[in-house]
Amino acid sequence: MKVPVLIPNIFNHPFTYDSNSLNLNKGDYVVVPFGSTKVTGIVWDSFEESKKEFKIKKIEKKLKVPKMKKNMIDFLNWFSIYNVVPLGMCSRLTLLSKNIVENISDNSFDQYFATKKSISYILNTEQKKCLSEIKREGKNFNVHVLDGVTGSGKTLVYFNRLLEIINDGFQGLIMLPEIGLTTQFKKKFINFFGFEPAIWHSGISKKDKKIIWRGVVENKIKVVIGARSSLFLPFSKLGIIIVDEEHDASYKQDEGIYYNARDMAVTRGFFEKIPVNLITSIPSVETFNNIIEKKYSTSKLKKRYKDAALPKLEVINLNNKKISAHNWIADETIKKVNYHLEKKDQVLFFLNRRGFSPFVICKKCYNKFLCPNCSVSLNYHKNKNSLMCHYCGYKNNLKRICKDKKSCEFIMCGPGVERIAEELKKKYPERKIQIFSSDTLKKKKTQEDLIKKIEDKKIDILVGTQLISKGFHFAKLNCIVVVDADFSSHGYDLRSAEKNIQLYHQLSGRAGREGSSSTIYFQTYTPNDEILLNISKKDPHKFLMKEIQLRKQNKLPPFYRFISIIISGKGEKQTIIEAQKVKNLVSNYINEEILGPVNAPIFKLKQKYRCRLLLRSPKKIMIQKKLVKVLAKIKVIPGIKLTVDVDPISFN
Repeated sequence: MKVPVLIPNIFNHPFTYDSNSLNLNKGDYVVVPFGSTKVTGIVWDSFEESKKEFKIKKIEKKLKVPKMKKNMIDFLNWFSIYNVVPLGMCSRLTLLSKNIVENISDNSFDQYFATKKSISYILNTEQKKCLSEIKREGKNFNVHVLDGVTGSGKTLVYFNRLLEIINDGFQGLIMLPEIGLTTQFKKKFINFFGFEPAIWHSGISKKDKKIIWRGVVENKIKVVIGARSSLFLPFSKLGIIIVDEEHDASYKQDEGIYYNARDMAVTRGFFEKIPVNLITSIPSVETFNNIIEKKYSTSKLKKRYKDAALPKLEVINLNNKKISAHNWIADETIKKVNYHLEKKDQVLFFLNRRGFSPFVICKKCYNKFLCPNCSVSLNYHKNKNSLMCHYCGYKNNLKRICKDKKSCEFIMCGPGVERIAEELKKKYPERKIQIFSSDTLKKKKTQEDLIKKIEDKKIDILVGTQLISKGFHFAKLNCIVVVDADFSSHGYDLRSAEKNIQLYHQLSGRAGREGSSSTIYFQTYTPNDEILLNISKKDPHKFLMKEIQLRKQNKLPPFYRFISIIISGKGEKQTIIEAQKVKNLVSNYINEEILGPVNAPIFKLKQKYRCRLLLRSPKKIMIQKKLVKVLAKIKVIPGIKLTVDVDPISFN
């Protein structure tokens, strides 16, 4: 008997095999010969379309693991079409290094069953109302947005809903936008539920991944807290998907297989016939529009938990405030910070730039140090005494010979978090100062130690990047200084205003969470900037309403669909020529508007030159189906790569 088997590779169809008299059903995991190797495949729901006669190989064996469910197969079929990704590569997302876990000892799951002492939390009136509204939507597919100001106790609301669902025998998935959030979040989870969740992201060990994969397949793990990739775990009895910080751009996967995990979570919920809860303090424009159009229901938490006040916002106009030579923090700002330190408040200086300085120039030869692989400046990291590219990871030392045969004399242009920390250490030599960024939190143990020190008030001043704005709860943090509040809006990023407003509302929400008075100070040379004015307003939803009207007028998402086609190659001229060829061919088959080709804003990235086409079509048209057929006709020359990004977030 012929059987279709999907192989985890670049092909967009299953392969046909002989069942070898095995009793097989859709979703069964099997081992099959493929070329000169043996691979794990999945018995699929449709055959390869081919008019050619070919020899059929036999399936070698059926693996002892519960089969992939039909709704997961349906989801992957849809995911492939929507995101223009080969079906085989979609199946790869659900496996572990192209394999599955067949045998594992029962005691591997003990840590997820261990009952610990839980803490009883009492919901306030507003939280109870929101929980009731979420429950009213039922256990079938629906999308409900829990929209609450930062510190309003949104987590407690959805924890209560999740508890009811797992008590009914179902599993739950909580998605977080950043790996760094899992440490503090896990502690909060255990306090509430009394057992450990499974943590899933790229940083966990192969051993833990095997345990979790098998645990969700057998319904032995009840809750997974994970990053984007957790969405593709083959849950046995998934009952709810919760997407925390749904507005966060980190849910967009923009390497390898491109997709938006928030949007795909909604789609998986549809195929699983289960509720999806989106949690946010300021909805994304797409989510806000879906609320307006009544596609999503919503609940609102307007007050902070225990009636804690939101921080006051104060602008420090640098046009008339003194800054000492070679410094980046105004004297006026230091006075404000001193007031908070005397009250024993913790202080955060926020600057969304890693390293010491984003640009390095020689003042003798005017040489600006650029990455040899990317068309971007190298960042200087003083802690490592090296120049570094934040795109490809290239590193080099600072030693350079100038045109006069002597060493270059460097000018460090602009500050990064290391430079601000150095300035603060000079001003506050007796204070404990710590940098909070992805550079300092790479190791799990380091991350846990730092968070505990902050919680135990063993750190006075933090200097952090946007990582600290996402969901952390530090009780004594009551003063935030935004070092550089001059919002340079990039012309190629249509979402820059939306991202900034979401970021700074999230950031302000880190302050005053325990009820103490708190303030966020914005240092700026442009106090009348529209984005800053929008941040200072108490109702960001007015901005969202205005943004929706602008997007509609200008035929932008969410009213129109953008599909970015990126052509990349090692040769600059050849890449540009091939991009024009691709446009000409696509234009012959698709009548929708095609913009470009243009050089990408970062033209060279990881030694590849990049050109972009942008396909724009009305949202109601599923243009991807046409595009897949057209792209199948395109034969790019060796050395040229064509990548498709549906619903792009960034246009770098």
